[in-house]
Amino acid sequence: MRLYSLSVLYKGDPKVHLLKAAYDVSTFNFFQRSSVQEFMTFTSQLIAERSALGSRASVKEQEYLCHVYVRSDGLAGVVIADNEYPQRVCFTLLDKVLDEFSRQVSKMDWPSGSPATISYSALDGYLSKYQVQTP
Repeated sequence: MRLYSLSVLYKGDPKVHLLKAAYDVSTFNFFQRSSVQEFMTFTSQLIAERSALGSRASVKEQEYLCHVYVRSDGLAGVVIADNEYPQRVCFTLLDKVLDEFSRQVSKMDWPSGSPATISYSALDGYLSKYQVQTP
């Protein structure tokens, strides 16, 4: 059971853009890591774009399960995990991250923000904390 990606996005007009993301691509071959990370970024944006405001969904994409939560204020979170990772835990994580993000990052920064301009460093910590260690 693994988490591969945790992203915070903003669903504005006309499209979705990434505000902050964390990735764990350590299980992939070194030469595949950048393309896997690009795939996860693209998939996260696409799923958030196709989700309605105020909705939650789980979407299967290749061998991954992508969990998306788009709040009514346009802030969205996407977790990409393997098929065995519990769905309920993913949505609990998304609730926690989006609440914390909205308290720490001004709403005025969401429409124009990017991973380089948004200062929110907790995603990597959450990604490693929520990894399920297999014995």
